[in-house]
Amino acid sequence: MSPAPPSPTPAEAADPLRVWFRFIRLNRRVTAAMAGELRGLGLSIPQFDALSTLTEREGMTQQDLAARLYVTKGNVSGLIDRLVEAGLVERRPIPGDRRSHALYLTPGGTDLATRGILAQKAYVDRTLGQLPAEDIADFERLVLRWRDLARDQPVSDNES
Repeated sequence: MSPAPPSPTPAEAADPLRVWFRFIRLNRRVTAAMAGELRGLGLSIPQFDALSTLTEREGMTQQDLAARLYVTKGNVSGLIDRLVEAGLVERRPIPGDRRSHALYLTPGGTDLATRGILAQKAYVDRTLGQLPAEDIADFERLVLRWRDLARDQPVSDNES
């Protein structure tokens, strides 16, 4: 009887599809947890995404915001309408452009975005932040490499 073959090393045993499924399930769990945190502030994830993006760069158009959020202009239009009605965002005319408006946070929008960002930071501190700094650096390196590979892939017409 011949000896059993050596056990595969962790690198040899890693199955990209299995890792993908784990990543998707983790994404769903984290998204659900964050949705609950944001719901406590009276925000949905899309509302928070819009507000937090505007904290990074106010004055962008709805089209710019849609591109940053990877959604359609129609989706952003309705979202911004609701945020304007809630007094969180305001549209300002752009001189020389009668079709587009610049988006700005109101003081209430800035406050709510800040509270949402702090809720996310607290969640990250309780989860990802518990990993050793070296693991976080490795994870970031892998995510950036994966992002670059994904950017090289064509996007189909039915994706937003």
